[in-house]
Amino acid sequence: MIASLRSCVSIVAALALLPACVATTPQADVRFGQSVRAMLASQVVDPAAVRNATPLNGIDGRAARGALQRYEDSFGKAGDASRSGAAVPVSVVPTN
Repeated sequence: MIASLRSCVSIVAALALLPACVATTPQADVRFGQSVRAMLASQVVDPAAVRNATPLNGIDGRAARGALQRYEDSFGKAGDASRSGAAVPVSVVPTN
């Protein structure tokens, strides 16, 4: 009687643990990465632009270098929070 009860309990336990061996997300695995590819494709304005070899009209090199230099200088040097626009840490510990 005890032996048959133990075997019955072990069979029930084995059947209860059997679904743990089954893949739980077969449909999700098939579509893995699809949302990322769709997002990247939606950001392309003109897919045919890669075949266009004509140069763009725009800013010349000297003006671009000057604009970039002014942009980089606007951040200031390391440790100079007054020019960088960064927030200065403030202590929030109450003083009694």
